[in-house]
Amino acid sequence: MNLKELKCINENINLDEYINFRKYVKEHMEHPEWLGDFTKEDLEFMLKNNSKIWIYLINDEIVCSMMFIPSTKKALDKFEVDLDYEEVADYGPMMVNPKYVGNGLQLKMLKELDNYSINNGYKYVIATVHPDNLYSINNLLKDEFKLINQKEFKRGLRNIYLKNL
Repeated sequence: MNLKELKCINENINLDEYINFRKYVKEHMEHPEWLGDFTKEDLEFMLKNNSKIWIYLINDEIVCSMMFIPSTKKALDKFEVDLDYEEVADYGPMMVNPKYVGNGLQLKMLKELDNYSINNGYKYVIATVHPDNLYSINNLLKDEFKLINQKEFKRGLRNIYLKNL
């Protein structure tokens, strides 16, 4: 399955549908704690501040989604990363509908996010992943991310990965 074959919505995202999709994905995950929960208010704020969400569909069914978040000084301090925050993007939640798991969609979304980041002048990207989430870790490693730290956050222990674009 190729992302280019799917309908892509990346403007005027219906946040209620996005949140319902996240809820559906989490309900079908063996470890739902691996996926974070931004509130609707958080998402609205982030989208007003240059974050971006992509939703991919077949017919009217959501297949997967991804999120781009420009970094902040506060975020980099929290991650203990000493870079210019204006050069760093954070790859937010990537979700795949359980019906479409196994089609390599997460790695394909990573590649799309890499292209978006490069085209928008970013030099580095960060991603955080639960240390037991081998599926996501393997995809990050395939996309040339490097493990740089491990920290405890509100939603639990996370590995911090960095990629030089």
